[in-house]
Amino acid sequence: MPRAYFTPATFKFLRALSRNNHREWFLAHKADYEKDVRDPFLALITDLQAPLAKISGHFRADPRKNGGSLFRIYRDTRFSGDKEPYKPWASARFFHERRHEIPAPSFYLHIQPGDCFIGGGMWHPEADALKRLRAFIADNPAAWKRATQSKTFSDHFTFWGESLTRPPRGFDPEHELIEDLKRKDFAAGENFEESLACSSELLPYMVASYKRIAPMIDYLCASQELDF
Repeated sequence: MPRAYFTPATFKFLRALSRNNHREWFLAHKADYEKDVRDPFLALITDLQAPLAKISGHFRADPRKNGGSLFRIYRDTRFSGDKEPYKPWASARFFHERRHEIPAPSFYLHIQPGDCFIGGGMWHPEADALKRLRAFIADNPAAWKRATQSKTFSDHFTFWGESLTRPPRGFDPEHELIEDLKRKDFAAGENFEESLACSSELLPYMVASYKRIAPMIDYLCASQELDF
């Protein structure tokens, strides 16, 4: 039976963390983080394993506390002007089994007060992967259009990320998909309400969303010679 994972306490903690983003406060409230944010998210990841395997046998929902699908709440501040040590959100990516060998797309979930969203794709792909992807789109436009221009896709998803202002070098400026070829990120998603995040509908909603975006993830895998 569907169950709820997150509660209003999840969002209460994240809002409080946003206001008190320093080590002393977090350590004093770490038990709340584990009880209201981390552990429910790990339970959700665990319960996603079986339905995700039906979408693709090559993607993983890994419920380990460290090194799995759940992103760490600790920020890497070494190269950032923002020195706040914690992320005032919780997020997870459901990754390809070969992600350590080849740049691969992921499915994604983001839980944050006022900004919950779901989606997938390739975010900031490295130069070689981006070059392969653009060449693949240029050579296989029909399949890309089926994956990203269907009514199912456009009714739910919006592309995220940055694009070049000019066509990338070596590509026809008149190509029918030139706006896609100019993308620097190939990720798309949709927002949803906190009320949905706190309801028993969250997991079914995630599964439905990942099924809808799966044709694009499949295409991105093909561009990198990965199985889907």
